[in-house]
Amino acid sequence: MRRVAVIDYGMGNLRSVSKALETVSGQSAQVLISSRPEEILSASHVLFPGVGAIRDCIDELNRLGLDEVVKQAARSKPFLGICLGMQAMLSHSQENNGIEALDIIPGEVKAFDKPVSEQGDKLKVPHMGWNQVHQTCEHPLWKHIEQDERFYFVHGYYVSPADPAVVAATTHYGDDFASAIYRDNVFATQFHPEKSQRAGLQLLENFVNWDGQS
Repeated sequence: MRRVAVIDYGMGNLRSVSKALETVSGQSAQVLISSRPEEILSASHVLFPGVGAIRDCIDELNRLGLDEVVKQAARSKPFLGICLGMQAMLSHSQENNGIEALDIIPGEVKAFDKPVSEQGDKLKVPHMGWNQVHQTCEHPLWKHIEQDERFYFVHGYYVSPADPAVVAATTHYGDDFASAIYRDNVFATQFHPEKSQRAGLQLLENFVNWDGQS
C-alpha cells in the first residue's frame, strides 16, 4: 500500500490537504500528517504544503530539523510542493527583505510588481481566486486535466526558475508567471489543488498514482 506523508512544520492547510488525499486515494493509500523524519522518509510519496510567510517556513523547518528531510525526500521519491511549499523549494526569495530558501530547484521567488490588466487596470496583490493554468509540457500529473483548466490561487509572490525548462505550466496575472514546475520526481504548484474542486482532486489523484517518472 502507498503511504503519503504530508509534512507538518506548523504551516499549511494540513487537514484540507490530507482529506483531499484520502478522498482520491480511497483504500489504495494511507495518508499521514507527520513531522517525524523517519515517517516522512519511509513514505512512498511526500507532499510539502505551505501557507504564510517564507521566513517563518524556513525557520520552522530548520528548528524541527526538517530542512534536510525535505531535500532528501525531494531527491528520492514522488514529491509534490504546494504554494509556499513550492516557493521554499527555490534558492532565494525576495519576501521578508530576502531570505535563502532550500535550493532544491535553482531560481528566485519574486514579488508581483504592480500588475495591470490588459485594459490598464491595477490588479490586486495578493493574486487571489480562480485563474487558468496553461500546461507547457506533458506530465503524468496533468492526466485527465484539460488545457487552461482553472485552479485556485492565493499568493503575493511567484517563482522564477533559473532554467525555463522546469516550467510545467504558466498563468497570466498582469504577465505570465510559472504556476507549476517539475524536475525528475518533483512537481510543485503555486495554486492549491485541495481548494480547486474537480481539477485539483484529479491532480492529487495523479500524484498518489505517480511513480516519480516524467
